[in-house]
Amino acid sequence: MARRTVRLTLDNLATLPGPCRTCLFWELDPVRRARVCAEDAYGEKEAWVSEVLREWGSCGQIAVVDDETVGYVIYAPTAFVPGSSSLPTAPISPDALQMTALYVDPAAIGGGIGRLLIQGMARDLIKRGGIKAVEAFGETRGGRSGRCVVPADFLSSVGFKTQRAHPVHPRMRMELKSTVTWKDEVEQALEKLLGAVRPRPHARPAPKPPARWHASRDRDR
Repeated sequence: MARRTVRLTLDNLATLPGPCRTCLFWELDPVRRARVCAEDAYGEKEAWVSEVLREWGSCGQIAVVDDETVGYVIYAPTAFVPGSSSLPTAPISPDALQMTALYVDPAAIGGGIGRLLIQGMARDLIKRGGIKAVEAFGETRGGRSGRCVVPADFLSSVGFKTQRAHPVHPRMRMELKSTVTWKDEVEQALEKLLGAVRPRPHARPAPKPPARWHASRDRDR
């Protein structure tokens, strides 16, 4: 089973699950969102992705398993995320980027897809440079709030720590520097492990010098 992450683009936006393709909870403020009819929702989502790609760059990762989309994560600077202003623990810290939504297909839950998406996001942001941290609003009531907010316990399990506490929507933060340090430590430990179990090459015996036939021996024959 081959699984990977690819960048979110206008070409693969349509592969997102049905409700996610038209959800505008983060992309628009409550007033503008209320004015968008269902028929226009996908067009608004497409316009938002297009604007962020044009003005800032890649804003999401899609998880693909055997060429089928099984999840996605979206992130962007807070200037592109007016919907977050309605949450009680807003705003996002000035030095952080915001992760808005993360979704995993129910049939793929438990297979590490959520962690794969977080790793893909971190890898993308680290390569860009200049981004210190990612923050996200958590949800502690198992989705009963009816909003597109990532469960707080999942955020905790993948390296986010509470930045501002709240009984329902804590704001949580993941330092990208710590992500890089953790990655380096894992790679170093793996290299040490491989070095410990890798068999040492056997020393080869020195080649024997070619025999020399002296003229005296030739005469004796």
